Amino acid sequence: MNRVSILSKKSIVGIVTAASVLSIIIITIMIFVLPAKIPTTNIITPFGAAGGNALLANAKERHIVPLDQIVSGGPPPDGIPSIDNPKFVTAQEADNFLGDSDLILGLNINGDIRTYPLQILVWHEIINDKVGGIPVAVTYCPLCFTNQVFNRMLSDKAVVEFGTSGKLYNSNLVMYDRTSKSLWSQALAEGIVGKYSGTKLERIPFDVANWKDWKQLYPNARVLSRDTGNIRPYGADPYDGYNSSKDLLFPVSHRDDRLGLKDITVGLENGGQYKAYRLQEIENNKVTEWNFEGMAVSGQMKGKHLTRLPFDQGYWFEWVAFHPMTGLHS
Repeated sequence: MNRVSILSKKSIVGIVTAASVLSIIIITIMIFVLPAKIPTTNIITPFGAAGGNALLANAKERHIVPLDQIVSGGPPPDGIPSIDNPKFVTAQEADNFLGDSDLILGLNINGDIRTYPLQILVWHEIINDKVGGIPVAVTYCPLCFTNQVFNRMLSDKAVVEFGTSGKLYNSNLVMYDRTSKSLWSQALAEGIVGKYSGTKLERIPFDVANWKDWKQLYPNARVLSRDTGNIRPYGADPYDGYNSSKDLLFPVSHRDDRLGLKDITVGLENGGQYKAYRLQEIENNKVTEWNFEGMAVSGQMKGKHLTRLPFDQGYWFEWVAFHPMTGLHS
């Protein structure tokens, strides 16, 4: 059985920050959801036996993480199918399958506004799309509760298409590109095995919000259709218990008991420094409310407009596994 994910009640934040400091973050709080995956104990080669021999022949020269820490998540490559030719419907049509409280990942690039319901994304983990003229990969790792959006044009100007490798590194999604078969870490936004080892991906800011709020702000936004070319029970909760369990299903290289493994944190990087903020503390102490455009709509900074930065929102265990020297706001 392939690993899949469920949606259950949690919180997420869309972040706007002053680029000069890590110690101050200003956010818009939204309600979010957390799913889980099926465990496996297999530890195998970085790309598996099928189709991975050419990559593995050069793996010792071209990897930036320990190969024995890249483990099988269960399915083979593309066992969790990416969506490569997404279809979209209007907001009015999406009301037929989205409720007000359903969570979506939203993009606004050059005025092209797209909406990706998490009830669809959790079954696919990667969507290859082109938004506002920019080739993007919309990604979600249910085990870590992390979303990221990447520019698919690399530093050498190659445009790649991503698929799920079936592998995990620090319990986090490992993608592969279908051109070079290199492996890529969602959390690192970087190639980790193969030709593109050490190549960084450009991260693109995004929002996660409930459908009601998003469509009120962007009534003309296009919404990813359930017509994905795959038969899936979109909207179902096939797996329960992972989010409430204190256990991890897969190994991580570093643990830190300053917070619970699955406390939700917001992680930021600035000038090679890292800092995490516990989401609950942010919610309890917010003094300014911001909209999706980065404009303060109430509070002490009402009327101010700030530059948005990419961020890493997810489980504490994921952030600290990849950033063991991180600071923690208190």
